[in-house]
Amino acid sequence: MDKTSLTGVVLGFIAIGAGMILKGVDIAALINPAAILVILVGTAASVIIAFPSSEIKRIPKLFGIIFKEQNMPKPKDLILLFSDMAQLARREGLLALESRLDEIDDPFLKQGLILAVDGQNADYIRDVLSDEIDAMEERHAAGAAIFSQAGTYAPTLGVLGAVIGLIAALGNMENTDELGIAISGAFVATLLGIFTGYVLWHPFANKLKRKTHEEIKLKEMMVEGILSILEGEAPRIIEQKLSSHLPASERKGLFVENESEVAQNVEA
Repeated sequence: MDKTSLTGVVLGFIAIGAGMILKGVDIAALINPAAILVILVGTAASVIIAFPSSEIKRIPKLFGIIFKEQNMPKPKDLILLFSDMAQLARREGLLALESRLDEIDDPFLKQGLILAVDGQNADYIRDVLSDEIDAMEERHAAGAAIFSQAGTYAPTLGVLGAVIGLIAALGNMENTDELGIAISGAFVATLLGIFTGYVLWHPFANKLKRKTHEEIKLKEMMVEGILSILEGEAPRIIEQKLSSHLPASERKGLFVENESEVAQNVEA
């Protein structure tokens, strides 16, 4: 579970609820079927019109990405893995890496290592993996665009809902008690439109973009590590090259850990 996504949504609802209570507004006023229909169904209709069915079908999966932690290896673990594999490849040859493939869970990394073991050249491997990264980036960008567009439509539909409510209110001018209730209900649509647009849909789009950015950086790191092993670079060189993807504190800890391992191997 991605705790930041869940926490943000919960805080958003708490902020609206607490704000209404502090302003003396009855939270039950939010239970307005007409406003909910206009905002939620109207936003869904707009998104369905704007995007092809192949992308609309991916919406449940996109929610999964937003609210679940990405199951990807950590950069520090990758560096240690590439260092270990580089040492094995320099000692026994690239074919020796085949025995380690079953340990790899990430499909992208496994594909790249298989290409290297099969004897493909560096340019071919880079092209194949880069094309896969580009395709992934395009898919994720399309998913983020769905939520971004929903965030654009929802506030405008909120204004539309308010207009519809005001039309109904002005048609009942002779009853002043009902008039106030109708006008209050009309602005519930505006509230729901702005809330869903700027507290849910736009932040969801941004979360998808950030996760995509992190995944691309990790995959580019994998490509760099695979090609470094293919070119026969020393484990220490690979560590230093890939450590640029780590924060300074983790980078320092990585080198200290590796130096300790080397010292133990020498003593043995």
